[in-house]
Amino acid sequence: MGSVRSRAALGATAVVAVALIAAGTALLLVLRTNLTDQADLQAEVAAREVASQLATGVAYDRLEMPDGDDHPVQAVTEDGRLRAVSEDLEAVTGTGIREVTPAGANASGDGRAGPDEDDAADAADAAEEAEDGDGGAPGRGEVSSDEAETGGGTATVDGETYDYRFASVEATTPDGETLTVHAGSPLATEQEAVGEVRTAMLIGLPLLLLVVAGVTWLVTRRALRPVEGIRGEMAAITASADLSRRVPEPGARDEIARLARTTNETLAALESSVERQRRFVADASHELRSPIASLRTQLEVGVAHPELLDVEGAVLDTVRLQELAADLLLLARLDAGEGPRDGSRVDLAALVREEAGQRAGGRVPVRAALPESALEVAGSRGQLARVLRNLLDNAQRHAETEVTVSLRTDGGWAVLEVSDDGTGVPEAERERIFERFVRLDDARSRDDGGAGLGLAIARDVAERHGGTLVVRGSREGGALFELRLPAC
Repeated sequence: MGSVRSRAALGATAVVAVALIAAGTALLLVLRTNLTDQADLQAEVAAREVASQLATGVAYDRLEMPDGDDHPVQAVTEDGRLRAVSEDLEAVTGTGIREVTPAGANASGDGRAGPDEDDAADAADAAEEAEDGDGGAPGRGEVSSDEAETGGGTATVDGETYDYRFASVEATTPDGETLTVHAGSPLATEQEAVGEVRTAMLIGLPLLLLVVAGVTWLVTRRALRPVEGIRGEMAAITASADLSRRVPEPGARDEIARLARTTNETLAALESSVERQRRFVADASHELRSPIASLRTQLEVGVAHPELLDVEGAVLDTVRLQELAADLLLLARLDAGEGPRDGSRVDLAALVREEAGQRAGGRVPVRAALPESALEVAGSRGQLARVLRNLLDNAQRHAETEVTVSLRTDGGWAVLEVSDDGTGVPEAERERIFERFVRLDDARSRDDGGAGLGLAIARDVAERHGGTLVVRGSREGGALFELRLPAC
């Protein structure tokens, strides 16, 4: 039961089984109730027919009784004496009286018991007088209009015993005697019908459950076939470490197709990340090799010829190596998800004044256009200062005569702009310069410029602070870098 197909087939079969059992039980109950109601109605009709005869004064031994097999009948007085009974009735239960022979009656050849001949003649005369409208007649009796009482029981007719539903109806004879007529209706049809339905359900239910289980198994197997393809391809990718491979995408627009597309997107992102990491390692190794080799050469020369040691060059190489190591460490922390500390606020205006003041004696002067009041943003002062330094270093490196730093608000944003009057950045290269280790002038000496990490670090820090960093052309013809951060 470890597979999805097995669990799905078992679950579907269990649900269908419960539903069918509940529906079958309800069906049997409804069928039994309907057939029982029909039997009660038939028994009541038979009882009222006999009661109507008694109400018209028909003698007990002249009553037209229904067939005893279909409707066994008893006519009982209020004091419990049996007055009339249907033919061939040998035993009965469920009517409240077990007698099957009328009290004080003579046995007749037709199987019914009734009153003696004189009483029968008197009753017949009274009935005829009532029908002729003779004023000397005792009058017409009546049949109770109340709903008949019903119940279950058994009756033995001609040696065979069956279950019956009995209906009881009260009737009053013309001479004022009140009797209760008990008439039964057999339940054989009901029992046979219920039995046939139950048998059909017991035979059909297992077969239907087998069909449900089989169909569910096949449908689930077909539905999960793409999943197995995805799993197999992922296993192959894991074994081969070839991230360029992709899992098959089904043509259907369902959850499995979306899973395949998401998996391929994840693989593409992972491949890009791994490739970026490889390129980063290769570029970092290349960038580190140059200052390390230069520093080693100078130290070796200094050991052999102390008078030729270039101390200033060794210091510059050491500083460059230190800055590059710091850049790599910062990028590693940013890649690991390091962000600004919550609750920290930085005054950008003060930060710009401080940084611009430190560059007053540089090759290219920095002019600051700042608001008089403080402009605060949430974030890390060290990381934001690093962004500003990187932007100013880049601007001073490419500017001809001047670098301008301005700070303003735009809605809920703090906008910092650094512009220069250099050659600018071609529009096609404006996104590429934010990639790591990218420098547009590959021919220039690495000693004259950075390692190509400053702008990549600046954009990463900006995004970690919920902001953006873009570049476009300045009014002076150079580059304008715009840093947007959420203002406090």
